[in-house]
Amino acid sequence: MPRPSIGIHRYVFLLFKQKRRRGQNPPPLLLNPSSSSSSPSTTILRDNFDSRKFAVDNQLGLPVAALYFNAQRETAARRR
Repeated sequence: MPRPSIGIHRYVFLLFKQKRRRGQNPPPLLLNPSSSSSSPSTTILRDNFDSRKFAVDNQLGLPVAALYFNAQRETAARRR
């Protein structure tokens, strides 16, 4: 989920129907270089994820459904 004060995030969920049962070729794991600890963070970075390439690489065809929404963290509740 979004970290505080980052702004609006766009989320896209795509649903594919597999033609047969098989393993997926996941995108490579990228380590987060902005980790504050001495060891790199294992956060998977999905910036500029190419869903079309993923579908082709995994022989998924066209999506059968899609969901798109924007999300933003709410500010703290105000006292009344």
